[in-house]
Amino acid sequence: MKAETRRKGKIGIFDSGLGGLTILKEIMKVMPNRRYLYLGDNLHVPYGDKSRDEIYKLTLAGVEWLFREGAEIVILACNTASANALRKIQQEILPLRYPEKRVLGIIIPTIEEIEIFTKSGHIGVLATEATVASKIFEIEMKKKNPHIQILSRTGGNLASYIENNEEETKLIEEIRCVTSNLLSKNPLIDTLVLGCTHYALIEERIKSSVPIGMNVIGQGNIVAQKLANYLERHKEIEKKLSEQSSVHFFTTSADIHTQKMMVKFYGMHIQLKIIETLV
Repeated sequence: MKAETRRKGKIGIFDSGLGGLTILKEIMKVMPNRRYLYLGDNLHVPYGDKSRDEIYKLTLAGVEWLFREGAEIVILACNTASANALRKIQQEILPLRYPEKRVLGIIIPTIEEIEIFTKSGHIGVLATEATVASKIFEIEMKKKNPHIQILSRTGGNLASYIENNEEETKLIEEIRCVTSNLLSKNPLIDTLVLGCTHYALIEERIKSSVPIGMNVIGQGNIVAQKLANYLERHKEIEKKLSEQSSVHFFTTSADIHTQKMMVKFYGMHIQLKIIETLV
């Protein structure tokens, strides 16, 4: 049997709930011939208002579950988890427990690309409270290009409004409120980064609420292209990944509303399996 036919490794996607489905969808467009596992921790959502320790414990539990199910590489498709848990997992957990596996986030890939969109050198970020508090976008951009100024602000109730399918008028009003608040702090901002994966669903509405000509940047396509490039450079991981196309969806909790919203985020019907609580 050829080595190619023995490839069984999967790509794991972890999120605190639903938003990571927007990342998975873009990754699958770029790399359709892979086996994917998606795990949404809907039992503990949202992560954005939890402590750093809570976020870390839940994220690690999700990553380890995906590893047990055959993932060779896991993408934290959640800015909050990427900001508050990724580095510790990479530096303290992987070397000791899983030296041949990898965990990547979605913030660094975003940082590596967003500076090409700005002419003024001033970029705004809308994200969760935990992501904003971590100052991860500011810290990482300063390392890459200290001439670029990042200003992060919370997206208010946008994530909860999206998950609860809030009426359009309230959603639009909240978008106007959070964008005007951010832009009033720095009128030089010409690029707005959607630093919460939920916001991909309202990207067009956000574009309509900001000044004409302002760049509104989602993360899905950026992360997908960066992952493909990563695997091209890291053949030791790529050679373990199955080239058969499949995707399986798991969650820690799924009432009827959550199931309907997962279909909305992914864009088509999915078969959802519920697993026992992570921690």
